[in-house]
Amino acid sequence: MTVVRKKLGTSSENLASEYLIRQGFQLIEKNYRCPIGEIDLIVRDQSHLVFVEVKSKRSIKYGIPAYAVNWRKQNKLVQLAKWYLKSNRIDKQSCRFDVVSIHWPLGEEAEIKHVRNAFSSRR
Repeated sequence: MTVVRKKLGTSSENLASEYLIRQGFQLIEKNYRCPIGEIDLIVRDQSHLVFVEVKSKRSIKYGIPAYAVNWRKQNKLVQLAKWYLKSNRIDKQSCRFDVVSIHWPLGEEAEIKHVRNAFSSRR
């Protein structure tokens, strides 16, 4: 991963967490890592634990960033969420999967789109 892409990813995750906090979410974890991968953000929305994937792009010529969360990525996020829930002994916790999509147009302010309940864990 190039330094520029890494900086874009870090900036996007920071912006997404700040946005979600302003929307009333409580930040639980940022960049949660385990042996099988990483979850960008874990937040609480009232009674739900929300696993958030942050996607960003500088251009939307080929679609918005959220489109990059394909079925493979969704399956991986479900596995990671199950790992998190089991390792924290909160298997019965109500949860969902959201995507925060950030478009960084050149010379303009970032555009944030929050997709609640973007996909289901039932596959």
